[in-house]
This record gives sequence, C-alpha cells and structure tokens, in this order.
Amino acid sequence: MKQTIYLAGDSTMANYSIESSPMQGWGNKLHLFIPHSVLVVNKATNGRSSKSFIDEGRLEEILGIIKNGDYLFIQFGHNDSKVDTERHTSPWGTFHQYLLKYIDGARAKGAHPVLISPLCRRQFDVDGLLLNTHGDYPRSMEALAVQEKVPFIDLCGRSAVAFKEMGNTKSKEWFTWLRAGEHPNYPEGIEDNTHLNEQGAEEVARLVGDAIIKLKLEIG
Repeated sequence: MKQTIYLAGDSTMANYSIESSPMQGWGNKLHLFIPHSVLVVNKATNGRSSKSFIDEGRLEEILGIIKNGDYLFIQFGHNDSKVDTERHTSPWGTFHQYLLKYIDGARAKGAHPVLISPLCRRQFDVDGLLLNTHGDYPRSMEALAVQEKVPFIDLCGRSAVAFKEMGNTKSKEWFTWLRAGEHPNYPEGIEDNTHLNEQGAEEVARLVGDAIIKLKLEIG
C-alpha cells in the first residue's frame, strides 16, 4: 500500500470546491512537491481548531485508517484563539493537551506526526511592517515539538519571510483578492488576507515541500 500523508488542519490547508475558486488551501498542492509514490489525504476542514477537530471525531477518523510508516501533518492555531468555547484553547495549556492527542495517536499507529505552525496572515501596518496575528501559538507549538521530539515546520515564520520580501502590494497575489466583476464566484469582489488563491496555495505548498527536504523526512 502507498505511503500516505494525512493532513489535519484548518481552512488555510483545506481543499476547496470549484464554487469557491480561486480560493484554495495549500494542502491541495502538496502532492506537487513530494514523490509521486506518496498519497496525500487532506482532512483539513474550514474553521476548525485543534480542539474542535477532535471533538467532531475528525482525528478519530484519521487514526482509524492511518498505518505504520504514514505521516500526520498537523497545522492549527488560526482558530484556537477564537473566544467561543467550541474552538478556544490556551496557547501554553489546552493547545498542548490537544496537540498531544494527535502526536500520541499517530505514534500509537506507527505513524509519524509533524507539527506545522499556522500560515501567517497577510496583515501589514501603516508603516508596511507585517503584524503578528497568531500570538503565542506558533512559539508554543515549536516548544511542544522540541519537548516531544516531533519534526516542526515553521510555516508561520517561512510565510512571514515571503510576505515581507514581497511587500504589502505584491503579497496580494497569493491571496483571494478580486475586484467586483473580476470573477463569477465573487461578483462583489473580495479582499481576503487569510485564504490563499491557487497561486498562493502552490507557493505555500512549495515552502512546506522545502521544509520536508530540509528535515530529511522519510517520505517516498
């Protein structure tokens, strides 16, 4: 059977239907940057946090089919800061407790967990400096990765570097920014600084693929 990478995460990682085009998550493009022999199963779902993904039985579904030698890529943090009780976790408390369920669950099946910090939001201040909108969640995830000896992909940091290099205007090219009438799916236009478009999804997947190589993960 093919080695499989399962993706657990939120809307920035998720697959989108043609009705949402050109909005797309980077998980949809990951197959472009890994060996063809490896299957990607994207279970990321819009609006989920590390907590709600588990509470809805989505992790349990993955753990029911993941096998020895597979990988579980875990990206949360976007929605963990939300104030509603269904999704909120504290960065140095319950966030760790929930992430450990993914780590321990994967390892119990002989699979390899990988922690991935949340994609950076495209938010610049009036001086053109990129703002940190994720608080302590990326640092907390990195600390847990070190503690648990889990590979860590700092997608927050990698994407922030890319956005800073592109600057406020050019970085829009990676996101779902459309003028009114430019696309039939968004007749009134859209200015979204969180969700990628097809180009951005591919470029962010490229960042993840580069990290996979640097970490020397046994994929393929």
